[in-house]
Amino acid sequence: MSKVLIVEDESRIAAFVEKGLRSNGFATTVVGDGESALHYAITGDFDLVVLDLGLPGKDGFAVLRALRDQRASMPVIILTARDTVHDTVAGLEGGADDYMTKPFRFEELLARIRLRLRPAERTPEVTVLRDGELSLDLRTRRARIPDSTVDLTAREFAMLELFLRHSGQVLSREQILSHVWGYDFDPGSNVVDVYVRALRRKIGTERIRTVRGMGYRLGA
Repeated sequence: MSKVLIVEDESRIAAFVEKGLRSNGFATTVVGDGESALHYAITGDFDLVVLDLGLPGKDGFAVLRALRDQRASMPVIILTARDTVHDTVAGLEGGADDYMTKPFRFEELLARIRLRLRPAERTPEVTVLRDGELSLDLRTRRARIPDSTVDLTAREFAMLELFLRHSGQVLSREQILSHVWGYDFDPGSNVVDVYVRALRRKIGTERIRTVRGMGYRLGA
């Protein structure tokens, strides 16, 4: 099990990332300041660090410089609200392996984490997801059903990708909201139901089933 250190001083975002990573099989530790981040990163035997820049005490750039000065080699993904080219370049040149700006989709963060943790000898990344006669090409962002290619909006693509990666599992509305719309979602919204109906019209009404009181499930 890979160990991820989450360095984030906004508790809501930290909890969102931690919950998502744990549900995908990662062991996580959360810290909210630069001094603790540096201590844990050096002594905690972590496989990867998700690092915010705007931290109390040492900021993220100082933490990153200290880690690289001490020859700490674990991948570091910066996750920050700072979105200028200057900050992006400074982060990557300072030793970060990747740079994501807020707001963000958890599925994209998860994909980047998996990419950084993937051994060089691992089988190449899957580019087509399938469930029976339904497939989704992750490169073209198009779905296929028998004798038809389906164009998807960005949200429809993200939702269908989530369903296909968890085929046969029941996904709650909250899970779908947090993965597709990110941490800043309204739990009382009916937007999931709206998008499920739209997907059903495109890929077939029988493919996504409603599990009463629980959520939705793709496949048998």
